[in-house]
Amino acid sequence: MALSRSARLGAVATAAASFLVVAASSAPTPGAPGIGDPYFPRLGNGGFDARHYDLDVAYAPDTGRLDGRTTLTARATQKLSSFDLDLQQLEVTGVQVDGRSARFTRDGDEITITPRHPLPEGRDFTVSVTYGGVPQALGGPIVFGSDYGWMKTPDGVFVACEPNAASTWFPSSDHPADKATYDIRIKAPRGLTGVSNGRLVSTYDKGGSTYTHWRESKPMATYLATATIGKFDVRTGRTPGGVPVYVAVDPVLKNSNNVDVYAVTAAATDYWSRVFGPYPFEETGAIVDDMPEAGFSLEVQSKPAYSAVRNESTIVHELAHQWFGDSVSVAQWKDIWLNEGFATYAEWLWAEHKGTRTAHDSFLAGYSSRPADSAFWKIKVADPQRDTMFASAVYQRGAMTLQMLRERIGDTAFFKLIPAWTKLHRYGNADTADFIRLAERVSGQQLDDLFDTWLFTTGKPAL
Repeated sequence: MALSRSARLGAVATAAASFLVVAASSAPTPGAPGIGDPYFPRLGNGGFDARHYDLDVAYAPDTGRLDGRTTLTARATQKLSSFDLDLQQLEVTGVQVDGRSARFTRDGDEITITPRHPLPEGRDFTVSVTYGGVPQALGGPIVFGSDYGWMKTPDGVFVACEPNAASTWFPSSDHPADKATYDIRIKAPRGLTGVSNGRLVSTYDKGGSTYTHWRESKPMATYLATATIGKFDVRTGRTPGGVPVYVAVDPVLKNSNNVDVYAVTAAATDYWSRVFGPYPFEETGAIVDDMPEAGFSLEVQSKPAYSAVRNESTIVHELAHQWFGDSVSVAQWKDIWLNEGFATYAEWLWAEHKGTRTAHDSFLAGYSSRPADSAFWKIKVADPQRDTMFASAVYQRGAMTLQMLRERIGDTAFFKLIPAWTKLHRYGNADTADFIRLAERVSGQQLDDLFDTWLFTTGKPAL
């Protein structure tokens, strides 16, 4: 069929317009400077998926200086003209993309990196950043008013970074939604031990330095990474169930704690493996450091970090996080009750397991001790807001929610639900809606009213 001249011109114009649309749609664009978390909008980065971090850090305790080189392997999720990494305070001295020097600019805590050529969507690439300086701990109201992050100790450093301090010591996509595997190499003065995540690959002395290489082969959120350095007495072995154990205790604290960290760690790891599902990592353990100023402990992946071991409940709480928070991580920080509510409820389950108090009685004790006008009941657990994301209600009312759920659906369904949750989202991310959906599926019940009352509504619920 022949076309008229006007029709031919129209067809040419349409084809040209279509070409321009296709060309425009395939043009490289910058990755977003954050993943859009409402509590920390500029944390994490868009345009790529972090796959593996290779961290080389050297720390000098006498000066406080850290020198590092981070190589991130990532996969582009769009055609990238540039992309960002998060890094606080430290000075960047060089950047390479796929082994070639790349331009970079700095805007506060954001490094914008422009490779020599755009990165195609779906392609793996590496970015190496050389940096250094004196890391500073973060402060403010978020973590119980305590400093957190990279914290100097009398003999080294205590590193505990929840929620946003990983980027104070290495450039990263610093949000739990962007998990990756890790190799972490630590150089410290001879006589000090560098302790990190996963299993110990090697350790050796050379000159005046000690070098340790750790490997975390399971996906990990940035805030769970550590490079704690100091003098430690180390005990290794296996739990009765066969999980490797690595416990490092500052010798200053050796005779000051009234709890056997190694024994409780081994026992709790095995017990939670029966209740919550198989232990998700290659090793369990603990880092017990002389850092009372920190005022908290943290569920560092594979080895919780204790600034001071207060009691057995602290250990079982942090070990429960290996499932709830570490393996199954929050999709956004507003879902933090999925970490803290579950770990607090684990304390109640441990007391029940030991025969000291039922979870129902633990619930009643917490519920009855707080009058209706208490500030405790004014926090919306499902969205507690950034500066109060670790408020006691997130822990205690989160645990109360789980006890109410258990009493509503019965023990059989409840203890089927918990390992189903950790299996379904193993090494991934999830949110509150995901948990409600699974609870309803496992129990066969409609549970909107229960979760609305306990998670999404303020005020003291009636029993």
